[in-house]
Amino acid sequence: MPDVNIATRPITLAIMAMGGQGGGVLSDWIIHLAESNGYLAQATSVPGVAQRTGATIYYLELFPEDEAQRAGQAPVLALMPSPGDVDIVLAAEFMEAGRALERGLVTPDRTTVIASSHRVYGITEKSAMGDGILDPEPVREQLRQNALRFIEFDMEATARRQGSVISAVLLGALAGSQTLPFPREAFEQAIRDGGIGVTASLRAFEESYRQAQGRAPHAQPDTTSPRPGEAAPRPEASELVALKAEIDACFPEPAREVIHQGALRLIDYQDAAYASEYLALLQQRLPLLQQEACDHNLLRELARHLALWLSYEDTIRVADLKIRRDRADRVRSEVKADPDQIVYTAEFMHPRVEEICDTLPPGLGRWVLRTGWVRRPLAKLTERGRRISPQKLRGFLLLMSVASLRRWRRKTLRYREERERIDAWLSAVDRALAISPEVATEVIKAQGLIKGYGDTHLRGLKNFDTVMQAFEHHGDASDAATRLRQLRSASLADEKGETLKQRVGEWQPTKPGQSEEDPARITIKQL
Repeated sequence: MPDVNIATRPITLAIMAMGGQGGGVLSDWIIHLAESNGYLAQATSVPGVAQRTGATIYYLELFPEDEAQRAGQAPVLALMPSPGDVDIVLAAEFMEAGRALERGLVTPDRTTVIASSHRVYGITEKSAMGDGILDPEPVREQLRQNALRFIEFDMEATARRQGSVISAVLLGALAGSQTLPFPREAFEQAIRDGGIGVTASLRAFEESYRQAQGRAPHAQPDTTSPRPGEAAPRPEASELVALKAEIDACFPEPAREVIHQGALRLIDYQDAAYASEYLALLQQRLPLLQQEACDHNLLRELARHLALWLSYEDTIRVADLKIRRDRADRVRSEVKADPDQIVYTAEFMHPRVEEICDTLPPGLGRWVLRTGWVRRPLAKLTERGRRISPQKLRGFLLLMSVASLRRWRRKTLRYREERERIDAWLSAVDRALAISPEVATEVIKAQGLIKGYGDTHLRGLKNFDTVMQAFEHHGDASDAATRLRQLRSASLADEKGETLKQRVGEWQPTKPGQSEEDPARITIKQL
């Protein structure tokens, strides 16, 4: 434990928490604990910007009352944590521990860090054009190097198992760390004196106390939760049994799990027949993918990206996800609603004319898009978004009616256009496989640029088309894989595409005899 000289300075704690995680409750418990055991205590809180549901720093200082009486004066306690002057950091989410590290609150000669390993994704991670999830490993390594002591386990999972909240788990871990001069019974009494959710909080306290002391297995971070923008698959359907047997019979073992998850996703998205089409498209490319020069990583990448594209987001999918029971349960959990409380959500829906026409049959949809006297009043009607509550009858019926169009999805304009794009992309993958595995990998990964719907989808599709245009003109160049990788990275650098335009302008002709005026050369003007 830190070498705390209580005769000269207080014990300092910083709680890093987000809205709804009970940071204030935890702070109150510790203050009550300290005051009940002969300590003077002071707590302040500094709310943050709502980038991560309102991140807040709670700062506490504890000083023994008898020391103050001997000195003949009350101690002067600080209102804010100072770099290099914090004994204990409690982080209710892993990147909050990283935030404390960044602020200089973690020092190797003094600070014990107690952090939950689970993640709550930030706005920038969720809105990134590609996979914007930050890698926690560099932060974890820095905490190990810069903290006097580092205690980490999945506290959110512990809270869920015990039907409690993460603040109780943090208090148990704090007690188990034995960094405060109070017995375990005093911590438990602070929970009892609080009088709210006592039984569940004590259960969570007990489990986390043991985990902090290494007497119970630490739960690993939850890696099965969906990433931003992904829906959690429904339980495995009975139709998948036959598909799984087909996967085991036709595909190499290293790729089966990815293909199995892709098929499950497409059953959830459409139906078993749709998943069978997915497997057929993969089987058509097995001879090329199993060449000696290729490995199973290519098959896994193709299986993953093909499943993602086949489950593109349209108005039908969005409406379906909004009315699912598991989504309502997740919202209730996030707002800590009691079983008898009614929770309403307001979904902001703003479908454009294009999204409406995408849901129509191809002929009718294209006719509306090119017929001004029909399109203009429709655009006027939809120029303002509306808020819909799935928990109210009117909102639920509206969303359910759109979600029920799923059975006719294959007859919509959007389906026709997406399948044409997918077929063109798969043909490009076939040509890339004949060049090299490295080029094929970049062509496959280019699909990751396409995501979302509406304006987000259009931006991603434009970037994808630019990368594919580069492949068509220069795919057989010696440095094609490197160039394509650079273009793909540039596409994800900013929403306006300025970085991509700059990269495209740097692409030089590589074929013998090709000149600057050659139309095969890509320039910024062609964008």
